[in-house]
Amino acid sequence: MSEKIKTPQDEGTWHDEALFAKSGSTAADFDSREERIGSTKNLESILRIQVLIQVVLGSATMPVANLMKLGRGAIIPLDHRVGEPVDVVVNGRVIARGEVVVVEDDNSRFGVSLTEIVGPSSSEFSN
Repeated sequence: MSEKIKTPQDEGTWHDEALFAKSGSTAADFDSREERIGSTKNLESILRIQVLIQVVLGSATMPVANLMKLGRGAIIPLDHRVGEPVDVVVNGRVIARGEVVVVEDDNSRFGVSLTEIVGPSSSEFSN
């Protein structure tokens, strides 16, 4: 496991010592790489990455025996009630909550009106 060190010229910022040690790079080399990585062209490439967004209406649990009995027209009651906010999930993480709405331009489609943006949990900061 690499040791975290605090650099004197950058008070408050932590760098991973292994980052410099592996390639024999110096902090100055790292800074120039960081500028290239953060360039507008690279940022635009990252912003074009598509992610799958899922809206969770609810969930249910049941024994396999009951699952095997399900057929066309069967109703599975979910744990969410009508009017409760639904979770908006990206890469397995809840990022927002919202209300299910009918899309104005196409009445045959549902959408989600966001009512709350969910910030990262405190456990995500400790990694």
